Amino acid sequence: MKLLLTSGLAGLVFGAGLLLSGMTDANKVIGFLDMGGAWDPSLAFVMAGAIGVHMVLYRLILRRPSPLFASHFGIPTRTLIDHRLVMGAALFGVGWGLGGYCPGPGIVSATSGTAAPLVFMGTLVVGMWLFKVVDRTLRSREPSARSDDRRRSSARPVA
Repeated sequence: MKLLLTSGLAGLVFGAGLLLSGMTDANKVIGFLDMGGAWDPSLAFVMAGAIGVHMVLYRLILRRPSPLFASHFGIPTRTLIDHRLVMGAALFGVGWGLGGYCPGPGIVSATSGTAAPLVFMGTLVVGMWLFKVVDRTLRSREPSARSDDRRRSSARPVA
């Protein structure tokens, strides 16, 4: 129950931060991405602030023996750049550029009930479902040992 309450509180604080900074306004995000037109640098300041807070708190939190509501820290160990990562990042960027939302601001904006964020969130859910279907289909066609070897050889470690 503590984990659920803490997660909910963190989500509310994140959503409030997005609203306060104006990052739920798709036009503001698209203005940031429009470097050839009326560029709006405010998103860069929001990102810089978030990165600064993260850098400090991440180091402080990892000094603890464990998280407050879990037995261990769930830090990703994968460091390979492969076609799935690159394609996912590209699709994320295209969706962000076309819609003006990424998932966090999309969820917060969808609570307003207006059409654009609801359409964005709907297409996001359909895209995630479609990925699972296509990925499952492709994986079922390849022998597992061969596909694992191929993934390891085509990926390169992050520097």
